Amino acid sequence: MDIRQLYQDVIVDHNRSPRNFRRPETIDRVAEGYNPLCGDKLHIYLSVVDGKIADLSFEGNGCAISIASASMMTEALLGKDESEAEALFKDVHRMLTESDFAADPAKLGKLAALAGVRDYPMRVKCASLCWHTWLAALTSTGAEAATARTE
Repeated sequence: MDIRQLYQDVIVDHNRSPRNFRRPETIDRVAEGYNPLCGDKLHIYLSVVDGKIADLSFEGNGCAISIASASMMTEALLGKDESEAEALFKDVHRMLTESDFAADPAKLGKLAALAGVRDYPMRVKCASLCWHTWLAALTSTGAEAATARTE
């Protein structure tokens, strides 16, 4: 199977059946993300316990890339400590924005499926919206919503 087809299948699967698409009963931190260029709007819900991501989920509306990226992000970050999660954020951001960055599927797992997005500059914001929103939630100081925008 062509690797591009495999990556496309991963994105389609996460868009059709997004993982962790829910509003949890208990919310420690929340952030709202909005991409005015295409209308993607997400809420990221985050719970950090003893420096580890204990719960991470999202709700919202967006294109297939935006929803798939959020779904894959929640799976990838759940259970990680804050520093590991921030390092993964940096790797994903580089993968999406730097043409010379070689995505390592062993390190990035399914997130490597998003590597092709950098060839479509208008879609980079779709794929990165959830990540910037997650970072806003992580650095917020409580349940009052932080805001992230990609413009």
